[in-house]
Parts: sequence; C-alpha cells; structure tokens
Amino acid sequence: MCMLFVTSIFIIINIIIIVYLLITCLFTSPSLKCEQRRCCWSPVDERHIPWCFFSIHHGYTAESQEQPNPYVMNARLRRMPSPSLFGEDIQELSFQAEMQTNNRLRFKVITDTQRFEVPHEHVKSVKSNPSSPVSDTVEITHDPFALIVRRKENKKVLFDTRQTSLVFADQYLQLTATLPSSNIYGLGEHVHRHYRHDVNWRTWPIFTRDGMDNLYGHYPFFMCMDEGNAANGKAFGVFLMNSNAMEVTLQPAPAITYRAIGGIFDFYIFFGDTPEQVVQEFLELIGRPVIPPYWSLGFQISRWDYGSLAEVKKVVERNRATGLPYEIQYTDIDYMENKMDFTYDKVKFSELPQFAEYLHEKGQKYILILDPAIATRKREGNAAYESYDRGTAQGAWVYESDGTSPLLGEVWPGETVFPDYTSENCIQWWVDEYVRFSKEIKHDALWIDMNEVANFKKGSTKGCQANNLNYPPYTPKILDGVMYSKTLCMDAKQAWGSHYDVHSLYGYSMVLATEKALQQVFGENRTLMLTRSSFPGVGKYSGHWLGDNAANWNDIKWAIPGMLEFGLFGIPYIGADICGFFDNSSEELCRRWMQVGAFYPFSRNHNAQGYEDQDPAFYGPDSLLVKSAKHYLIIRYTLLPYLYTLFYKAHTTGETVVRPVMHEFYTDPNTLTIDRQFLWGKHLLITPVLDPGVTKLTAYIPDALWYNYETMEQLTIRKTSVQMDLPGDTMGLHIRGGAILPTQRPDVTTTYSRRHPMGLIVALDDNNQAAGELFWDDGDSRGTVACLITGFVHGILTMRVTNAGYRDPNNLHFENITILGVPHTPTSVSVTQVNSEMPTLHHTQVLFLRNLNLTLGETYLVEWKVLPEDYHRFDCYPENNADEAKCTARGCIWKVSVVYINIIIHFLFQKITASFCLYRSSAYPGSPNIDTLRVEVYYHSSDMLQFKIWDPATERYEVPVPLSVPDAPETDENKRLYKVVVTNNPFGIQVIRKSTGTKIWDSSVPGFTFSDLFIQISTKLSSEFVYGFGETEHPTYKHDLNFHTWGMFSKDQPPGYKMNCYGVHPFYMGLENTADAHGVLLLNSNAMDVTFQPTPALTYRTLGGILDFYIVLGPTPEMVVQEYTALIGRPVLPAYWSLGFQLCRYGYANDSEIESLYKDMRKAGIPYDVQYADIDYMERQLNFVLSPKFQRLPALVDSMREEGMRFIFILDPAISGNETRSYPAFDRGIEADVFIKWPKNLSDDIVWGKVWPDFPNVTVDESLDWETQIYRSYTAFPDFFRERTAAWWLKEIKDFYENTTFDGLWIDMNEPASFVHGTVGGDCLGNELLEFPPYMPPLESKHMGLKHKTLCMNSEQILSNGKAVRHYDVHSLYGWSHSKPTYDALLNVTGKRGIVVTRSTYPSSGKWVGHWLGDNAASWDQLFKSIIGMMEFSLFGIPYTGADICGFFNPAEYEMCLRWMQLGAFYPYSRNHNDPVSWDTTFANISRDVLNIRYTLLPYLYTLMFEAHTKGNTVIRPLLHEFVHDKVTWDIYKQFLWGPALLISPGARSVNAYVPNARWYDMHTAKDIGVRGQMVSMPTPLEHINLHIRGGYILPWQKPEISTFYSRKNPLGLIVALSDTGTAQGSLFWDDGEGISNHSEYLYTFLAYFCVSKLVNSTASKTCILIKGRGKANLDSSLAFNHRARFGHNLSHLICISSTSESCFTSTTSKSCFTSTTSRLLVNKKHLLVKVFGVLVCVYTLLVEQNLLGNFVLLVVLLKL
Repeated sequence: MCMLFVTSIFIIINIIIIVYLLITCLFTSPSLKCEQRRCCWSPVDERHIPWCFFSIHHGYTAESQEQPNPYVMNARLRRMPSPSLFGEDIQELSFQAEMQTNNRLRFKVITDTQRFEVPHEHVKSVKSNPSSPVSDTVEITHDPFALIVRRKENKKVLFDTRQTSLVFADQYLQLTATLPSSNIYGLGEHVHRHYRHDVNWRTWPIFTRDGMDNLYGHYPFFMCMDEGNAANGKAFGVFLMNSNAMEVTLQPAPAITYRAIGGIFDFYIFFGDTPEQVVQEFLELIGRPVIPPYWSLGFQISRWDYGSLAEVKKVVERNRATGLPYEIQYTDIDYMENKMDFTYDKVKFSELPQFAEYLHEKGQKYILILDPAIATRKREGNAAYESYDRGTAQGAWVYESDGTSPLLGEVWPGETVFPDYTSENCIQWWVDEYVRFSKEIKHDALWIDMNEVANFKKGSTKGCQANNLNYPPYTPKILDGVMYSKTLCMDAKQAWGSHYDVHSLYGYSMVLATEKALQQVFGENRTLMLTRSSFPGVGKYSGHWLGDNAANWNDIKWAIPGMLEFGLFGIPYIGADICGFFDNSSEELCRRWMQVGAFYPFSRNHNAQGYEDQDPAFYGPDSLLVKSAKHYLIIRYTLLPYLYTLFYKAHTTGETVVRPVMHEFYTDPNTLTIDRQFLWGKHLLITPVLDPGVTKLTAYIPDALWYNYETMEQLTIRKTSVQMDLPGDTMGLHIRGGAILPTQRPDVTTTYSRRHPMGLIVALDDNNQAAGELFWDDGDSRGTVACLITGFVHGILTMRVTNAGYRDPNNLHFENITILGVPHTPTSVSVTQVNSEMPTLHHTQVLFLRNLNLTLGETYLVEWKVLPEDYHRFDCYPENNADEAKCTARGCIWKVSVVYINIIIHFLFQKITASFCLYRSSAYPGSPNIDTLRVEVYYHSSDMLQFKIWDPATERYEVPVPLSVPDAPETDENKRLYKVVVTNNPFGIQVIRKSTGTKIWDSSVPGFTFSDLFIQISTKLSSEFVYGFGETEHPTYKHDLNFHTWGMFSKDQPPGYKMNCYGVHPFYMGLENTADAHGVLLLNSNAMDVTFQPTPALTYRTLGGILDFYIVLGPTPEMVVQEYTALIGRPVLPAYWSLGFQLCRYGYANDSEIESLYKDMRKAGIPYDVQYADIDYMERQLNFVLSPKFQRLPALVDSMREEGMRFIFILDPAISGNETRSYPAFDRGIEADVFIKWPKNLSDDIVWGKVWPDFPNVTVDESLDWETQIYRSYTAFPDFFRERTAAWWLKEIKDFYENTTFDGLWIDMNEPASFVHGTVGGDCLGNELLEFPPYMPPLESKHMGLKHKTLCMNSEQILSNGKAVRHYDVHSLYGWSHSKPTYDALLNVTGKRGIVVTRSTYPSSGKWVGHWLGDNAASWDQLFKSIIGMMEFSLFGIPYTGADICGFFNPAEYEMCLRWMQLGAFYPYSRNHNDPVSWDTTFANISRDVLNIRYTLLPYLYTLMFEAHTKGNTVIRPLLHEFVHDKVTWDIYKQFLWGPALLISPGARSVNAYVPNARWYDMHTAKDIGVRGQMVSMPTPLEHINLHIRGGYILPWQKPEISTFYSRKNPLGLIVALSDTGTAQGSLFWDDGEGISNHSEYLYTFLAYFCVSKLVNSTASKTCILIKGRGKANLDSSLAFNHRARFGHNLSHLICISSTSESCFTSTTSKSCFTSTTSRLLVNKKHLLVKVFGVLVCVYTLLVEQNLLGNFVLLVVLLKL
C-alpha cells in the first residue's frame, strides 16, 4: 500500500518534493508501529524529516455538499476506515466555509457535539459583510476530503490541504496545507532569530508559558507572500482561532502542519494586495490597537529590586541631572509587602503613597506592577490579607477538578491561589481591589506580569491527577514536554471551561478584567496597560514587552523580529527590555541598545534582581553612553508627534507602527529577509548597530529617495546595500522622500515638550512631492476629539485641517519647517496669513523656514519659488535616439535650447497683432521651416481670449469646426479677467489672471518651432494640477507631470495605457494654486502629442495646420466647462428614455436570443428601457440589410415598443463596394459621389478599405491568423463633410426605418477604422511623408505610420464649402463629421429626439451625440478608469457617456460584474454589454435594486441633462468642481457626483472614500452621517453602493417602474436635504421626454424651482418650501408630488401640478389652507400673490413633526399650467 502511494507520488512530482511533504504519522515508534497505523515507513538520511508518514488511506470523505447562499459552503464529512492514531476519532464532521467579506474567508471543521471554542470578546461583535461568492475562493475535493483556497482575482492557490489527510480526534487535530512560497512570517510567541521563518522542518509549540521555548503569548497567525520573489506584493494571512496547546511545523514544500490537542479547527484567511493590508484585515477581525496616552511614548526606567524607595529616587535624580529625556519610573514587585498584590512595603517604601506626586512635580509618571497570583498567608503582624479574604468570599479563584477547592500553587509571595478572570465574580473582585489600592497608592498606569499563568509548582501544591487532560495522548513539543510544567493542572476548572482549553487565554482574560478596573479608576483618562501574556485581540487594550531577555548581542538582534511580529499580531506598543533583563550589560552593549531602544515604540530600560544597574546615568553623566542615549532620545522626542500619529493610524486603520522594510517595498525580493533594520511607519528607516566592535555596517537602502536624518544629505543610491560609517555614538536614521514628518521641540518630558512649538520636516521625493499628517489631541482622554492635519507638497506646502475638534490650550504653533531636497535658493517664500523671515538654504539642498508662527488647527499655504535651472529643459529632439550631433544639427544646445526671434508687435483695443521671424532650422527633412509667422490675440469676452499663429504667406489647413464666439470683442480692459503680454526673446505669449497675478499661460520658453509638418510650442503651467486631453486611458484624473507624453490621433484602439483611442480632444483644464481654474483648447486636428514635465510645463507637438488656441478663464472649474461649451456648443438633450438602463452584446445568434433576453429581464423585474442590436443583425455585416437569422426582428421591435421599450441599431460608416449583386446603399452612393477618393491628380478611384462586411459566398477559415484571414469585401468610406453625403445617408436611414423601426442610432468604427493599412494592397499614392511624417508622435503602432488601421493620409475629402482637404489633416474629424448627419437623420425619420451614440468624437461632437468609452475589458481597474473617462468627457462637453458595464472583452468575474452594475447604474449612459440575468438570482435582485434607485432619481438626472444642454453644466461632476477650495478633492478620481448634490462612492468590500466639507445624508438611511472633510472607511456589502445626498439640495424623484414608459406616469416627489442652516434648493425640468423643441423657449415644458428657507415670526421659527415654475404644459395627465422623507426632518406633503385650476381649488387640503391663519401670515410675509411668473398659484400649509429646530411649516405652491 505504502509503496503504491510513494510510486504514485513519484509520477506526479519529483522526489525532493515528496520528502518535503511527508507528514509525520508516528512520533515515537519504529517501523512496525508505523505500518500498524497504515502509514508509510521510508527512512531518509536526515533525521528531522519524518520517516513515518501518512498514506492516502487516512482522512475523511465529503459525503454531501451544499450552498445555502452564494457566500456559504457546507459539507458533511465521514472518516475513512483506518487505524486510530490516538483514539477517540470523530467519525462524522461538518465543514463550514463562509466568505465573510471580500477579503476574509472563514472555514471551520466541527463536530456534532459541542466542543470548546474561543469566546473572543471582539470577534463575536464583528459582522459579516459578504460580497464575493465563496465558490470563487474555496474548492473542496470529496474523496478524500481536502480544501483548496485560491485568490479569486487570479486563481492562485494559497492554501491547499490535498497533499495529506485531515485528522480529527477528541484530543488530536492535524491539518497540513501547502503554501505558495516560503516567505512566511508570524507564529508566536517565540524568540525567532529572523522575521522570515526557516521552513526546513522547524516545529514551533504554541502554548503560553513562563519559559524560553513556547513563550508568553499564543499566536497561531502567519502571513505568507503569494510569490516566492514577492513580484506582485500580494500576501495573505492565516489565523487559527484555537487556544489549546498546539505545535506548528514548517516544511520546505513549502507547507505548514498544525497539530492541536483540543477545540476545533476555526480558520480565518485574509487576502491582501500588500502585507500591510493583510495586517489591517486581521486586526479588523480581532480588534484594532489601543491608542496609548502620549506620555507613554516617552523613555522609561525600571528594574526588579531597587531595594528601597530611596534607591529608586536616587536613580530618578541622577538621570534627571543628565538632562536626559525621561518620562516614566517603574517599581517591580519589590515595592510590595512580601510580594503580595495590593500592598506596599511600609518600611522600605514607606513614602510610596507620595511617590507619584514627587514624579508629577517634574512632569513624570509612575507605573507599578501587579501579578495575578494571590498569597494565602497573613500579612505582617499576622494581619488579615483582606484581598485574599474578599476573593475567597466571592469565589474568585481557579478551582481544582472538583470545582470547589481552590487550586493552590506557589509564586513570588509563597503559596497562592489564582484568580479566574473568566468569572464575573472574579472580575468584580479584581476591579474592587484595584480601586481600593489606587486610592492608597497613586500611580498612572499598570503593568501585569506572570499571567501565562505562571506557577513555581508543577500544576499545584498537590501535583496533578493522572488523566487525559494532564497527560493527553499527544503532547506538543512544549516546555519540559509536560502540560502543567510551570503552570496549573490542566483539569483545573474555570468559568470558560477546563484549564486545558483556556490556559492560553489566561492573560487575555486578565487583560479584559484589568481594562474594566482601569476604566473604573482612571475614568475618561486613557492610561496604559502592559501585559506579558497575550492572545490575538489583546492589543485592543494593552501593550506588551518581549519578556525576560538577557544582556547579550543575540538578544539585541532578536528583539527586532519580535517587535515586527507583534506588529503583525496587532500589538504595536511593543519593545524589549533595553540593555537586557538578565546578566550584566557591558557599556558598549547598553550604549548600542539605548540607541536602537530609542526607537522601540515601548522604550524601557529594565533589568533583573542581583545585576548591576544599567540606567543611563549609572555609566556617568559625561559617558559616551549618556551622550549617545540623550542624542537619540532627543530625536525620539522631536519625532513623537509623528510616532503618535502612527499610533492613531494603527488605532483607526490597523496600520503597523514599527514596520518591516518588506511591508513597504514588498516587490523587492531583497527586502524579504531584512530584520536588522526597521521602519517607523512608511518614512523613517532605522539602522542600528547590533554587534560588538562594529563601526562600519552593511545596510540595505530600499528603492526610494532617502535623506540622512542627521546631516539632511540626500543619498545618491537606492535598491542596493551600502556600507555605513557608524562610530560608537551613531546609528543610521534616514527619511524617505515623499514624507512630511511632524515634529516638536523636545524636552525632558512630554509634559513640557507638548507646550513647545511644533515643526515639519518635508522630504521631497523624485517628483518633488511629499505628504503627511498629524494627529493631535490632549494625549490623555478616551474618545477624544482631535485635530487632524494633513500636508501636501505639490510645489507648495498645504497644511490643511481635516478635523478641528481639538484646540490645544497651549496655543501651539508651527515654528519651523525644514524642506529637504530643494535644489537651490528660492527667490521668494510666501505664507498665507503670516510674514516669515527670508529662508536660508543649507549647502546640502535643505531649505529652512524659521519663525513662522503658524497656529495649530489653522489651514495654511506655504509657497516657495525657485529660479529655473538647466533641468527645466524643453525637448528639442522628442524622437528616439537623440544625441548631441543630431541636436546641434537643429540649431539646439545639447544642454539648453534657445530660440532667437525678431518680433514686431501692434496693440489694438480688441486684439494684439504681431509678425515675427524665426532664426532656427527645424532640422526635419521634408518639413521646411516657416520663417515668417503672424500672431493675433483676440479678446473675445471678459472670460475668453484666442490667439492664432500661422503662416501669412501660404494658406494652411485650419480646422473647419465652427465655434461660437461673440460678434464683438471685449474692448473694455477693466472688464477682462486677464491681461496678455507678448515677449520678444524668446518669443512667447503670457496670459495673466489679473485678480491673482497667476500666469496661466506662459510660452516665453525655448523650443518654439513652426515648420510645414512639425509645429511645437511649450508653456509653463500655473500648477501641477492639469486635467483633460484625450481620448486615451489615464490611470488618474489629474495628470502625472513626470515627463509623460500622450499621443492624440483617432484610432480603432481599445482603451489602454498611453494608447491613442477613438476621439481627439486637445483641451485641458488647469487649476491654479489659488483654486482658480482655466481651460485651454488647441483647435488643431492633425496628429499630435502633448508632453508634461515637472517644471510644471506642457509641450504641444502637432504635424500640421496652425496654432489656434482658445483660453477660458472660469474662474471655477464648473464655469470653465460652461464657458468651453458655450464656445464649442452645448451638449444635446437626450431623450428621457435614453437615461434608462440599456442592454447590448456583440454576438446575438438570432432574434430569438434577443427575445429570450427581453423576457428574462421582464421576469426578473429589472428596469430596462433600451435593447440594442450590434452588427450581427446585418446580413454579412452590411449596413441597412437584415440577416435571415433576424427576419423576425422588426416585428419583435414593434412588440417591444408597444410595451414601452426602445430599440437602437448600430450603423458603421464603411459600405461594401464589390458585391456580386446590387447593393442599393453602395449604388446610390456611387451615383451621388459620396465616397472618399484619391486626389484627381493621382487617381479618380475610391480609396478602398476593408472593415466588417464579408465578401459574399466565401467560406472563412478562422484557424488562420487575422491578417491572412482578411476575407472581407472592399469597402468605401462616405465623406460626411459633403452635404450630398448627408442627403444620401438620410435616404438610406429613412429606407431602413420604413422596414425596421428604431428609436436611436449607434455609430461605430468611425475613426475611421479599417482592417487594412491605408488601402487594399497597402500602397498609398502620393507623398509618402504624409504616411510616415518626419516626426511621428508616440501613437499605437507608430512604426506602421499614420495609415495604420485607417485610410491613406493622401486621401482627399471635400468640405461643405467645396474646398479639398487631405485626410492627413481631417482624419480625427471623421467621427465628428459623421455625427451631425446621423443626428439630423434620426430626428427626420422618427420625428422625435432619440439619441445617437458615437465612438469617435472631437470638440463640439456633444451637440449631437453621446459617447461610450469603447471596447474595454472585464477587469477591476476598468471600474475606476471609467470614472476618470466620464469626468474627462464632462470636461469635453459630452455628458451623455458611460463605459460598457462588465466589460466588452474577456469573461467577467461575478463580483466585479456586480460591482460594475452598481457603478454603471450611475453612468449617464448606462449600458451593459452583457446582461444581468445571465448570472444568478442574487445578481439579478441586486441589479434590480440599484437600477430602481437610478430610475427613482431620473427626474434629477434629466434635469441635470437639461442644465448641461442650456447652461453647460457638468452632469458627472468631479468633486473638485464643487469643493475646489479643498485641495484633497483635486486628487480624487474614484468618486464622483451627479450634479452638485449626489455623491457616488463605488467599490468593493470597504471603500475608503472622501467626504467633502458639507452636510451629507446617507441616501439609504436618510441619516446625517456626521462626518465631513475627511477620508472615511465605508462598509460596502455586496448589495450596497455608497450614495450620499448633500445638505442644501432638493432632488426631484419619481416612483420607479420596469421602464420609463411606466415610471413617467407615476407621481413625482422631492427629496429635501437640509443644510446646516435648515435651507435647501433645487429644480425640475419636465417635458414629454422626446419632443423636438427649442427648450430655451420652454415650449411644452415645465421648469420648477424649489427652495426651502426658514421664516422667523413672533411665534416660531418655521421652514417652508417654495416652488416656482414657468412653462407651457402639454402633458398627458396631472402630476402629483408624493410623500417623501425629507433628510434632516420627517416631512409629509402633497404638491399637485394639474392642467386645470379647478383641481387645485377643489382640493380639501388646498381649501383648508385659506382658513389657516398661519397660511395667510406666510403668504403675506412672502408676498405670494396669485400669480408667480404669470402662473396661477394656490398656497396651503401642512404642519410637520416637532424637532430640534422647532415647528416647521411646509409652504406648498400649486401651479396652474
């Protein structure tokens, strides 16, 4: 049997892996006993590898499996027949797996009978938030049973138990899992020599014990990296919630084996994208760490056995005398009377009651110790030991197995009993004793020790009984190999169970009890607890020290892995006994230990009884040790605000404080083993000396920019090891670039230092940026309100208060700011509100700003301006392979480019005119320089100007897109927001905002070039905040200015990084540091690129045309869009139904599939308005020709439309031209001469391409590659510039409509796209330079030339005025030219508004069409990138936009698609290119629910679309448009707004979202969330998307239905979200939803304005709602505004809008209003007469509920239409 097993394994894997996976089956017996267990015996030549191991015939089978819901998986397990290892095997088990959150899996193996489970205080309060199907993560095999856990995103196997058998007996549980890498961290508590585990068959026992094998704490938690080289940084954690004795073996496979001797298997697996995220997920389960009092971060001194209080004071005084920062003094058990708790030695420590006050006088604190064991003997003088007596009376002790006799042991005071902290009686006793003692001995915090629980006797004074608890069948490799060694008998009884089960919870239960005692004594003050024994979750209340170490060079090293591990375990307040507990410390060892100990979070010098003193002053006040210790403690105290902020982050988010280097640089394999260095948070790298006699140390510098903390010099190396010179008084400290560290002038205690001024250290990164934050409160209070300050450097330093809940009584201010990495002296420094001294610049590129006096809690801007340097260059050779020879051949300088210009300028009132000559060659062959140019600057209006640069001698192409500019310029200079300056040498134009002096355009920089086929111009930018330019996929909304270049040239290219996609939009919006905004349009349609650089600056390069710039001045972001759309044209108002949900896919097989989908959607009740047909409805993809498979489609469309649905068909521009029979569309096109041809001097033929139409009667060999498979017909491309083409297009659409009705059109492939390059055959006629220009922008497949996947650039098109133009110039206008003829045709044939959706766009396309973001892929990143795309198209004036929900390419993953449905429900253009009923019922239900929210808010969305159409407002609105003065919003791109009032924060699991500074209501609960101006972690269960309504706004709504056809018949309502002042406003636009009209005249429309205001009269303060309207109604029926809860107050109201006045005046309610005194009073007070804007008005009131703001009255205005 065993040989067969081994043989089969050999077939699967090699012999080495077999050896690494052998799971021990026999622990003491030789081969015979092994085989009797039906295990395998195979001796090997390494004794630590098991010789006896399990065969496949052990374990369990899964007999059944079920999934009661998508998140839970259950199975019943039955044991396979096999010999027993230790007896009492459990025959039947239950397996339960639950996906509790998207990042947390729990699985349990339990029995049918109750077994012990850990009663964890925090875990039981943690709620599940399921969002991902368990089947995506968990798989089980049935015979034998095994578990496989995968990462759902990439299916990477993380935890796999298939290699061996599950064992589950009463007192022996074993499970083995293979792991994906050997990068394993955690498991404790032990002394691990390294942070990363050795997996070479190392076994670690876990069982709390006062010993050196298995130590004080119990931590069956580890973290593992997904990959061996940590290439992607992904990690996961595994926690076994089991408190029984166990051991864990790590094996080289790599694998892990658990052996526990009780309880159950209760595993949690945490999935993280980074190691830090794993820790955060773990701490969310067990409880995040306590935030310690500020003073507890100071330096501390202690020892066991000072001998007397006089000796303690001697130590205090000598350390005070050195001026050493020194915060806390301890006393150990020697302060007690005979080491008895709750007593003190009234001889040697007689003045102890006054000792705390003695310390407090100098700002110091006092901490004392308590042990759990309570003496049974009398006190001195035979006095009663009342603490023992009261405990006995209350039944507070752990009992023997009989449950009645207190178990007796021996600890420090002699014979003792042991409190049972799991008992309520004991907890009450402990709290009472502590309260009594605290009144006697004042102290500031508590240290609890010996709580493993420790006992000097084995088990008890009686020994322990021989039973299976004290002597279980298997004993893990624990200390002494005896369960009760140095602790209690395992059969002792506690309230939670047998000590066998709860032993390792003793310290945990003591912490819980002690927390109650501390709260009773210290009340609202935070205090500190320090415990020796711990269990996961202890960090929520307590800190920990690493126990009784020794004064040797090993223990100083091993302390670092210990601290790093407790960071994983959730106890960041951690440290080792500095200088060692046992043994005498040498001066060198103690000196080096004081250096590194200054950076332990818990920094305490402590040593044991009988050894020499080792407090710093003992070595002499002038010793090197004292000087060195003082130096580094001063640094510690300087950085305490940073350390305290790290603890705040740990407390609120679960971040680590002391951090392994690999947590930050997790993709660098060099960091995986670093544990002789560590970080404070992200930003401070600590490199101590840990070996004797060492002054030069090899240390690793991670991949970042670093500064030496002490010299402030910038390191020139990274991602490598370096030798550091660290003499005896020095250690390594380095600040990471990108950090802003808060500091404070240090002092000897925090009592004094907290009164001193604060400062900042700003360390600039590679991008000259930095960020940081400061948490500040009183340092003591529980639940304190705080001041949270964040700082950002983007050329300026912004100190922004995000929570001003605390005002420091010391009137603290920031005094000094030190900026590292500033290259040279600034010309000026400005600080808002404050005048500062001129800065000084250190020779190491450090900028010192002194005497600033910036008040803590206020917001400031600090700006410094730096002279230009050589590295502020503008690229003169943007192509590849630049060198000095090529550069100088262009007349450029290899270092700095200079242009010399002779210029003559004429100034006029309405414009500037200038002519000038360029004296520089472009050095582009075939692109001759244009020497004489003309520039004109036009002052079009107060907020818009234009400047053009062109060749006055030769006509050049100009973009034929008409723009709306005022008929007359703005001649009054005082009204203009700008002034313009033209500079001479170098030539440039400067546009200056007059109100601030900011230069928003400054092209007076080198590099200006104007040649025939290459034009370049650069400008400095007003700030680093630039948005726009498209169409391409951008990873963030704000551009990265670190030398990124983006090409623009319309192309059939799916979204991808730096891929030029379908449209061209050379427009950007810039934010200025003053929070003003402006927009810049370059009206040029040639192929181009833009390059950003950190100066900040921008360079345009275009391949033709002229330079024609338009600048709008805003000054707000929203006004920029309004002014820009006034220039290019306001967006089209889409039909109301087009705001409904839409379905489409490429690949419907026939009309039956569409019909089935429609029926399924209706059955699921999912709101759904529009169905599409992609090109598969066409015969061979021919426009206007129905496929035989879709012959029933016209009838289906008609029937769907009768039920309120709408239908949209796709049309491509390309027309098949070589059909074997007549094809009317092509024939009529030839007759009308509509197709693009060659110039007549080259050929009179059509420029043929190939697109989708198949050639008839061809069998396609799809096994061939795409290029070989070009079996398509020749296609011709209509020239839509020509009026004859528009007429032809209308005719074809009209004929199609007569046979196949539709409501909208979808136009695609209009970049224009072709499947061949240039033309069939690939030979483009004419000038080859147009296909392969001298300069080629960085376009996709640039090596293939501009003709790649499109037409030849020499193709000729004819403008509407008859002028011939090259396709080279107008290529990117093809989609634009296609849009208007299509929109006009739609209106013509349907007689209704409808909607046209196009793929290719250009500025002003939005006047006619909407846009989708193209052929995206089904991946998670596409969700947030779609938000970026929509926000950019909002800037571009195309608000009707959205992405293909769930992706176009690739299969969609369940949760991703569901989250995308939730996000997509808030796309203006909401279309799924799959369908929500193709998943399961849960998916359909959640989709229905979120779409119901959309449909409810459609009146609001429609009103936003109307405002976009009439005013140019954005619909999808970036947060910065509404909160531009909050610079946090300038970087936000994963949230967005609908208009001003609805905040959408999508995402999975838990969303870390920003809540801007306003009043916000949760839309789901209508509750004020009570948070503003800060990041918030928003729980996001699977069925939930975060929606918040902004106070101060009124949103119209309507009851949703299955489609808008039905919902529009429902009553309307209002959501009134009151502002802080009790006011709100809003509006509603309403019409028939599809009529063609001029909405500016309000024909057949209704426009209502709502406002809520407070009216104050003599009797009450009242809030009223006023509705004003105007318009002419032609509505089908009366509309009623229905009841809706008003956010902020309960509101019941009815508003009637009727087509007759009688319905208003016959209403009982409305009649009663005229008899109401209150009503008349309000009418008179507001002067509301019977007419408002010519509309008959009826007024009445309704009283609403009493609330905090008093009685409110609703004033309702009824309008006669």
